[in-house]
Amino acid sequence: MLLVVAVVLFFLLPEPWDVIGATVFGVLGLLELFLWNRTVRGRGKVVGTQTLIGTTGEVRVTCRPLGQVFVGGELWEANCAAGADVGARVRVLRVEGLRLEVEPAQ
Repeated sequence: MLLVVAVVLFFLLPEPWDVIGATVFGVLGLLELFLWNRTVRGRGKVVGTQTLIGTTGEVRVTCRPLGQVFVGGELWEANCAAGADVGARVRVLRVEGLRLEVEPAQ
């Protein structure tokens, strides 16, 4: 983003300040890219329904045994053998297709 600011300043500022401003923001932009690359390089990708296992959610439609739970910002069909009422916290045990197997959270 700072590299874009450097280009804009080069065209908007008057004569010696355009080069000075563009240089300063250009160097800051390169530093920003370097630091961003260092923080992101070691991270693994976290995608898929497997990432839901072990997370907790909230029951939105009573699960006796089928219902709906809100997990990870989404509403999911759920199966809860023990049963859970609306508003109860549940923990995801496994994912079967588009249905979650859940149990009441302790």
